[in-house]
Amino acid sequence: MMVRNVVIGMLFVTVIAPIVLYTDRLGTFTASSSSSSSSSNEFVEDVTAFAFNGDSRRLNVLPQESSAKIKEPIGVVYSDNSTQSLPNSGEAVEESSADASEQDLQLEESREHASARVLSTTNDEKHSQRDITIKQVTDRVQEGNQVKPDADSEGESKEEAATDAESNEFHDVSGNTEVKREQSTERSGRVDKREPAKARPEKQNERATIPDARVRHLKDQLVRARVYLSLPATRNNPHFTRELRLRMKEVQRALGDASRDSELGRNAYDKLKAMEQTLTKGKQIQDDCAAAVKKLRAMLHSTEEQLRVHKKQTLFLTQLTAKTLPKGLHCLPLRLTTEYYTLNTSQQHFPNQDKLEDPQLYHYALFSDNVLAAAVVVNSTITHAKDPAKHVFHVVTDRLNYAAMRMWFLVNPPGKATIQVQNIEEFTWLNASYSPVLKQLGSQSMIDYYFRTHRGNSDSNLKFRNPKYLSILNHLRFYLPEIFPKLDKVLFLDDDIVVQKDLTALWSLDLKGNVNGAVETCGESFHRFDRYLNFSNPLISKNFDPHACGWAYGMNIFDLKEWRRQNITDVYHTWQKLNHDRQLWKLGTLPPGLITFWKRTFPLEKSWHVLGLGYNPNVSQKDIERAAVIHYNGNMKPWLEIGISKYRNYWAKHVDYDHVYLRDCNINP
Repeated sequence: MMVRNVVIGMLFVTVIAPIVLYTDRLGTFTASSSSSSSSSNEFVEDVTAFAFNGDSRRLNVLPQESSAKIKEPIGVVYSDNSTQSLPNSGEAVEESSADASEQDLQLEESREHASARVLSTTNDEKHSQRDITIKQVTDRVQEGNQVKPDADSEGESKEEAATDAESNEFHDVSGNTEVKREQSTERSGRVDKREPAKARPEKQNERATIPDARVRHLKDQLVRARVYLSLPATRNNPHFTRELRLRMKEVQRALGDASRDSELGRNAYDKLKAMEQTLTKGKQIQDDCAAAVKKLRAMLHSTEEQLRVHKKQTLFLTQLTAKTLPKGLHCLPLRLTTEYYTLNTSQQHFPNQDKLEDPQLYHYALFSDNVLAAAVVVNSTITHAKDPAKHVFHVVTDRLNYAAMRMWFLVNPPGKATIQVQNIEEFTWLNASYSPVLKQLGSQSMIDYYFRTHRGNSDSNLKFRNPKYLSILNHLRFYLPEIFPKLDKVLFLDDDIVVQKDLTALWSLDLKGNVNGAVETCGESFHRFDRYLNFSNPLISKNFDPHACGWAYGMNIFDLKEWRRQNITDVYHTWQKLNHDRQLWKLGTLPPGLITFWKRTFPLEKSWHVLGLGYNPNVSQKDIERAAVIHYNGNMKPWLEIGISKYRNYWAKHVDYDHVYLRDCNINP
């Protein structure tokens, strides 16, 4: 009996107890495995459907793995703390299998290796991908919230888009988990190389920092407050309405005329916070989103209409200012004219008149009715000339400014250089029977175009209504051989230029049979032929290329020998007659110049002539410093108040503001 009890006890210990123990551990593993699998699936769903600021979107920066691709390990015995050691699941498997039998260990060895590889890959990759993915998504959203992305952010967004495309393509093609992990590691490495992790937050802060953000915030609050005041829910709440109006007055007083944060008062931040709290109340009160949207759309439409009107008014006033002669520049010629007629006849002549027709010297043609502008051109040229005695200036002006121009250069002679001042009225050969443009300028249609007010509203381009186009001085550049019959080469200069280097090299330049030497201006699309000529007209479209490169008047070297040989003046007259109704081009001298010198223009090096100082505030400083001539083409002339201030000194340094005539006329820098 005693032996039987011993046998039964040994049987229980050796057979039944292991079965019970194995069954208990297997149940523990099943529960743990199911909870781990469900949590894993939840994590995958959470990450792939990541929501930022309420906007749900799928993450596509790095390759994603669905739960269907993760195979659950079968028959692997885990220890009780397996869930705590999930990132090191391979070690957990080894610890749990140490307590099993040798036979179980041999059977499960291959399974253990496969499951450890799958679990370690998926779990480690999920954690790393979650950190990298969330970081990149938030970075991209923050960059998208910027008011105006800079060049770096645009480049980076393009780079991220390329990374997304590579990621999606790889995800579709490859199903191997190991390869995916290597690819995602390489891709995350590229992200880190593109910008170090330590430097990235600093760069994000720089981008997020908006200049004068507090001023903008206060202005935005006022806009939001006005919207709330117009909504029915606010009007039905008198207490909130009074509070909101009070906050608006406080913010308006705090804001004042400030345009920068540094100009705000000390209490501005307190007013901003108080207004923000009130606006939060208003947000809670409003229950009709459609009314708010309707009001915002109406405000947007009204603002756009006001902006359009203001732009039109600004354009008109700018054109008006450009046409208006400042009081000082009106006073100066009157004062000079009075002084000129007090001189004796012998005192009204210039020296060195024998050099005026010498073809061996350097001759300049300057057509202007602005005394001060002409003086700057002559002064700046002489200042940089290596041998001023060889330079001859031919100034042609109109009858009103003839005496004033002569008086100025008599009182302020250009050193050793020679000066000549002529009156356009003395050119008896220039009449309506010879010059088509002179005939057109005196026609009734041209007078109606300029002086009838009802026509002003019909022309969208106000610059064509500038009175300078009525002046024959603007068209004298097409009659250089007639004005200088004994000269071979002439350098034409506009009166809104400043010379910064010696120009004598231009006379020895080989134009290769061309008539005109000029700097081309086709760096941008609006400086090509189709900008100036009407290519819908068959006369233009058959003879010219719309994409041909334009060039600039202002500093041009003209070969008068070739001009006469090729009969350029007749070419100009022919096209002017064809344009009697202004159907080929509007007005001005550049369009007929492009036509007249078509395939007869030699391109000069761009450093000879830099343009844009009269309209473009972003001309390169290096280009200006290297330029032989800088040109204030545009409405913002340096002698006008609307001139671009940072370019004014290049012109003003050639003006003697201490001169008695300038002081008397109150002309100041």
